[in-house]
Amino acid sequence: MNLLSTLARHLHTLQEKFRAADFLAPLAFRLYLAPVFISVGLHKALHFDDIVQWFQFGLELPAPYLMALLATAAELGGGFALLFGVATRWIAVPLMVTMIVAAGTAHWHNGWFAVAPSDPDTSIASLLAPIGFPGAQESLANSEEVAQRLDRARNLLREHGNYDWLTETGNFVVLNNGIEFAFTYFILLLSLFFTGGGRYVSVDYWLARRLSLAR
Repeated sequence: MNLLSTLARHLHTLQEKFRAADFLAPLAFRLYLAPVFISVGLHKALHFDDIVQWFQFGLELPAPYLMALLATAAELGGGFALLFGVATRWIAVPLMVTMIVAAGTAHWHNGWFAVAPSDPDTSIASLLAPIGFPGAQESLANSEEVAQRLDRARNLLREHGNYDWLTETGNFVVLNNGIEFAFTYFILLLSLFFTGGGRYVSVDYWLARRLSLAR
């Protein structure tokens, strides 16, 4: 028992030493998310009329112009805010909302996976199907169909196309366009909402430090 207590104390001490670098996690989240939102926000800004049409007729959202404007502002402005760590907690809120809307309108009907797994044995659905998790069995069936489609496509390309050149930078996949990415971004944003932008490398940190010293 004493040995376990001593080991636990040493591990706790070691863990406390790592607190000096705890700013790295929110920094990594910010640097990962910032270019994602900047790029999609910039695309929306440059093709705003097309986005409004898509929101209206493709996604059937109410007030499509307003929704497109809010989404563009949140993603483009929020992306730069994340990059520099400005109002990190508050900008995470509208970005989380955009992820919820995107998941519910554009991706929900496609299930979980962003890229459809082509091997049922390596799909997470193979673990969930035996316990009756909703949609897991259907996902496994879809994986089998995806494998068949990919085999057919590969055969056609080997026979009629330059297959080595076509697959030189990566293998072909079937885009499932599910909620996986939107949900992942939501989780990262949720973490930033609670932690903030982190110490040392965010405007929030230095602003808070300045305000604290000015009191």
